[in-house]
Amino acid sequence: MRIRLFFIALLPLTLTSLFAQQAKFPFQNPDLSLDQRIDDLIGRLTLEEKAQMMLYNSPAIERLGIPAYNWWNECLHGVGRAGKATVFPQAIGMAATFDENLIFQVATAISDEARAKHYAALRKGNRQQYTGLTFWTPNINIFRDPRWGRGQETYGEDPLLTGRLGSAFVHGLQGNDPKYLKASACAKHYVVHSGPEKTRHEFNAIPAEIDFRETYLPAFKALVDAGVESVMCAYNRTYDKPCCGSDYLLTEILRQEWGFQGHIVSDCWALDDIWQRHKVTEDKVQAAAMAANAGVNLNCGYLYKYLPEAVEKGYLKEKTIDEDLKVLLRTRFRLGLLDPVDRTPWAGLSEDIVNNKAHRDLAYVVASKSVVLLKNENALPLDKGKTHNILVTGPVATDFGVLVGNYNGYSGNMVTLFEGIVDRAGPGTIVNYAEGYPLDGQARIHDGMWMTNNADAVIACVGITPLFEGEEGDALLNPNGGDRKKIELPANQIEYIRRLKKKLKNDQKLIVVVTGGSAIALGEVTDLADAILFAWYPGEQGGNAVADIIFGNINPSGKLPVTFYQSTDDLPPFEDYSMKNRTYRFFRGRPLYPFGYGLSYTSFAFSDLKIAKNSWKQDDVISLTLKVSNTGNKDGEEVVQVYVRKADARPDDPIRSLAGFKRIFIKKGETGIVELEIPVSTFARWNIENQKYETPFGEYMLEIGRSAGNILLKEKLRIE
Repeated sequence: MRIRLFFIALLPLTLTSLFAQQAKFPFQNPDLSLDQRIDDLIGRLTLEEKAQMMLYNSPAIERLGIPAYNWWNECLHGVGRAGKATVFPQAIGMAATFDENLIFQVATAISDEARAKHYAALRKGNRQQYTGLTFWTPNINIFRDPRWGRGQETYGEDPLLTGRLGSAFVHGLQGNDPKYLKASACAKHYVVHSGPEKTRHEFNAIPAEIDFRETYLPAFKALVDAGVESVMCAYNRTYDKPCCGSDYLLTEILRQEWGFQGHIVSDCWALDDIWQRHKVTEDKVQAAAMAANAGVNLNCGYLYKYLPEAVEKGYLKEKTIDEDLKVLLRTRFRLGLLDPVDRTPWAGLSEDIVNNKAHRDLAYVVASKSVVLLKNENALPLDKGKTHNILVTGPVATDFGVLVGNYNGYSGNMVTLFEGIVDRAGPGTIVNYAEGYPLDGQARIHDGMWMTNNADAVIACVGITPLFEGEEGDALLNPNGGDRKKIELPANQIEYIRRLKKKLKNDQKLIVVVTGGSAIALGEVTDLADAILFAWYPGEQGGNAVADIIFGNINPSGKLPVTFYQSTDDLPPFEDYSMKNRTYRFFRGRPLYPFGYGLSYTSFAFSDLKIAKNSWKQDDVISLTLKVSNTGNKDGEEVVQVYVRKADARPDDPIRSLAGFKRIFIKKGETGIVELEIPVSTFARWNIENQKYETPFGEYMLEIGRSAGNILLKEKLRIE
C-alpha cells in the first residue's frame, strides 16, 4: 500500500515533467482567460497549420511547443479499442436498466479509466489513436427498425428514454469541474441516421417534418441542453443536403435554434461522400469548403488538408477557418491538453483504477439489471438444492463476442455464460456442455443430445452475435452490410430447440438464454421454452449476472427499450424513414413483447395514483405520486413507467408516449411511494404552421404501467 501511495503522490510531478515548458507564449499560460489563449494561439498559426489542427490526427507544431493529438477515441460501454478496460453491457443493454443514476455511475467509471489510461499512454510517449480524451460517444440515434445492425449502440426506440440516458452518460463522462472537462462526449450521428448500412454513404433521408421534429431530433436537443461537448454529423443526406454540409442542420438548428457551443466533427471520411457519392460538389476541395462553411470544426478524414487551397480558390475565407478552429481549440484547452498535467483535478488517478474491483462490481450490477425475463412458467429460478444435473448447450454459451458487442475494450475478467453457470451451480451439481449447432449453420453429428437424458434442466444459449449484426464491414457472417434482412432467430437454432424439447420429459426444464443487440422475433421458441431470458451483449460480467438470475441470487428487473415484433412481416420497408407503424408509439399491430416489458420473480401492485391538480398550464411541472406494493415473496425492483396520450388523438398521433419513469426497490410484503415530476413540455408537439413546439390545449390521459402494453392506472388532466 505504501508503494502505491508513493506512486500516486509522484504521478503529477512525473507527468508535469514530461510536458513542462516555460510559458513562452500567452496561450501557454493557464491563468489567462480561455478567449485570450485561443486568440493568441490562432494569431501565431499559419493557414496550413490551422488546417492541420482541424484534422482528427493533428500533428505536432514543434515551433510552438504543441504536441500531436489524435481526436479519435471510443467509449460506448467502456474505453474501447485500447486494451485493458472494464467492459460494461452494450448500450442497448444499459438502456434496459431504465436507470439514469446507474448510467451516470458507468460513465463516471469510464472517465476515471479514460484519464488513467491517457496518462499511462503519455508516460510512454504513446499518442496514437485511442489514447486521447475526446470520445465519440454516445450514439443517440433512434432505433426505429430492429434490422439496423448498429441499433445495439443506441438506447432504444424512445426519444425521451434516449435523451435522459444519453444526458446522464454525458454528465458522468464530462464531469462537473468548472474549468476542465474530464473527457469530451459526442452526440452522434446527427441526424436521421439508422440504416441501411450498405447505403449509409449515399442515401437521402426525407422524413415527414413531424417525424423529424418529434422523433429524430429530441434526443440531440436533450444532449445539447446537457452540455455535450461535441456532435458528430452523419454520412447520409437529410432533406437533400449532406449532413456534414447542411447549413439547415448545423447552423440553423444546432447553433442558432439550440445554442450549441461545442465542436462538430464529421463521421469518418464522410466528407469524401460529399463529392464521391452524394455528388453535390465537383471535387474534394469544394467538399472540404462546404463542410467548413457549414460549421464542421473537425474532420475525421483527410480533406481538411485542402482548406488552404479552398481559400486560395475563393471557396472559403480564412476568417471562417479561424472561427471554426476557435471552437475546436476551446475543447482542447478545456481538456487541459495544452496545460501542465498537474493543473487538472484528475492527475492523481492511478493506473490500477482500470478494471478494478469496484468497476467490475459495477459491470455486474448493470448486467444483472439489464437482463430481461421474457417468459417464466414455473421454471426459474432453479432450486440449487434440487437441481443435480444441468446441460448447457447452444452456440453462444462459450462465445466471447456476445459479451463485448462492438466498440469495446477488453479485460482479463471476461465471464462467458457457461463459465458463470458452472461457477454458480457449485461443486455438488453436474454441469455438462455441448455446442449443439454452431453459428455458421453447419450441422454437427455429435450435438450432445444424449446428454439431455439425465439433466434436470437444459439451458440453451442461442441468439445472434456481432458476427451477424453490426457496423458496415464488421459483421463477418452477414452478407447485408451488418443489417439483418430478417429478425427471426436463425433457423438452425430453432430446429435445435425443437429437437431439445422433443427429447425432454415433462419434469425436465428447457431454459433459453438469448443474446443479441436488437429485437428478435422468437416465434416458435416462445411456445417451446419453459423460460426465456434476453441477455443482450452483457459485458465482462455477463456470465455471472445471467447465472445469478437463473439460480435466484438476483431477481430479474430489466425492461425492453425496444418493441419485440412477432415477425419481419410486421415491419415497414427498412429504407422508409416514416415512423408510421414503427415502435410502440405508432405500431398498430400486436407485438410479441411490448416496449418496457420485463417479468420478475415477484409481483407488484400499483395503487393510489394522486395528481396534485387536474388543470395545468404550459410552464407547469406535473407532480404525481403512487404506491407500489411488492405482493410476492422475493425482494425486487420495478420500473414505474408513465405514458401520456391525447384524449382526442388523431389517427396519425402517437398511440402513447413515454413521459417519465422511475426504478424502485421494494422488499417483499412492503409498499413504496413513488414520486414523479412530469414537465408539461414533455407533451409538446411540433406546430408546422408556427414552426415551434407547443403543448396543445385540451384533455390528456396519464397512464401508469409496467410496460406500454400493461397499463395499470389512468388519470385524466387538462392543459390550459
